[in-house]
Amino acid sequence: MEQEKLNNFKEMLNERLEELIREAERTISDMTGSEDTFPDPTDRASLEADRNFLLRIRDRERKLIMKIQEALERIESGTFGVCESCGEKIGMKRLEARPVTTLCIECKRVQEEEERMRGL
Repeated sequence: MEQEKLNNFKEMLNERLEELIREAERTISDMTGSEDTFPDPTDRASLEADRNFLLRIRDRERKLIMKIQEALERIESGTFGVCESCGEKIGMKRLEARPVTTLCIECKRVQEEEERMRGL
């Protein structure tokens, strides 16, 4: 892959990584900085439900952070854009849509088909 395109992916991934980290830090400070006391149990339950939802979102983002870091490592090692399964180049459109991907579209299709067959 051309160095200019690799640099563009690297910049885009770093920006997204920084954004996710800022969001996580804001969530932590919001949750630790507030001492919410609610005399009404319904209000308290609503707050807890909102917090649990936010924590599930942040957990998904944590997983995305790890994938972004792995993609940045692949850029540095020269394996970015190469399918981990078949070793072929991953299409540029697929990389642009999902730069953290490790599989070409065909290998991903096969993987998803196998998962459906196993009921996952």
